[in-house]
Amino acid sequence: MGMTTLNAGDAAPPFTATLQDGSEVSLGDYRGKKLVLFFYPKDDTPGCTAAACSLRDHYAELREAGYALLGVSPDDPAKHRKFIDKHDLPMPLVADEDHAVMDAYGVWGPKKFMGREYDGVHRTTFVIDAEGTIERVITKVKTKTHAAQLLETA
Repeated sequence: MGMTTLNAGDAAPPFTATLQDGSEVSLGDYRGKKLVLFFYPKDDTPGCTAAACSLRDHYAELREAGYALLGVSPDDPAKHRKFIDKHDLPMPLVADEDHAVMDAYGVWGPKKFMGREYDGVHRTTFVIDAEGTIERVITKVKTKTHAAQLLETA
């Protein structure tokens, strides 16, 4: 069960954040493009790696369909760089260490695992159109076939 309250048709919350190379990125940079903004819990865990690699393997198709990709997790820039290098990822990753972007999109919050409650990232993908409006919210991300999930409705 995803927890975000954002829906298709809502304005995407603006953000400015730090990328893996220390540079800044903001929602405004993607104006005029369709943005796939994907939130995930942690670099280099099996599910996250599967999802990132699915997007990597279909990157050309996603680009052809007009999508830009941006990943977000609470990992720091150095961890992101390792993750990108290890798996040869073509997309930039936001180091959202203070959860500011996650809070804006409503994907950081209580999770249950083995009966234990803790705060964490709800794996959620937002498709944002060229005008900055949310086109689609995917709360049930299929990690191994995430790219297909995006392309099948394109």
